[in-house]
Amino acid sequence: MYNTDMSKISDRLERINENIAAACSRAGRSGKKVKLVVVTKTADIEAVREIIELGCRDLGENRLQHFKQIATETDTFLNELEADADAPRKVNWHMIGHLQRNKVKQVLKIASTIHSVDTLRLAEEINNVAGKLGIRPDVLMQVNCSGEPQKYGVPVGAATHLAEQIVTMENLKLIGLMTMAPLTRNKDVVRACFVRAREIFEEIRGERAVTNKFRQLSMGMSQDYEIAVEEGATILRIGSAIFAG
Repeated sequence: MYNTDMSKISDRLERINENIAAACSRAGRSGKKVKLVVVTKTADIEAVREIIELGCRDLGENRLQHFKQIATETDTFLNELEADADAPRKVNWHMIGHLQRNKVKQVLKIASTIHSVDTLRLAEEINNVAGKLGIRPDVLMQVNCSGEPQKYGVPVGAATHLAEQIVTMENLKLIGLMTMAPLTRNKDVVRACFVRAREIFEEIRGERAVTNKFRQLSMGMSQDYEIAVEEGATILRIGSAIFAG
């Protein structure tokens, strides 16, 4: 965990929002179409409390153990605020990391959105468990646009076919794609990955393989979110730039 300086979180968040607005302006986009998911995997509960009090309602996690812990502590915190009419009543949790099929039920009890669906078997498990729980979560299909063998995600060439299969499942909603760029200082390499993700997103949407709920493009993290915004991201997943500076 980072030893977070509480007084700096607000400043960092403000700077990030300013950078997002500037990137939107460069791309001729509306900032209202870009959602920030604050990734809490390295934050303690005090830092999470502060980020909620600053108005952030979408929080993301990538490992189940910390996910369950921080979600439970957050629920306790929100319950303590019930007397305050202006206090947030809930947050929206996003599962952004690789998800094993045997962890689906536990994740679905917390998360309203899963960003990392990359196989038919995982989609089927989410659909089956969601049906038993009586819920219909939002899911994004993870695509390996960088082609890196160590990364999860459906291969580019199989993305459309998998989307066609997922969209037939009645207990989940396919709302878009997610990708991760290579961890490199070469901005051209990062941009190429995001451009490819946007192209695949538009191809899938254009072929009417999906419903009109297919609108989200989750890409961009602390080191590359401005490039992601310029290339069409609608959801950013940012953690260390907020909590670690």
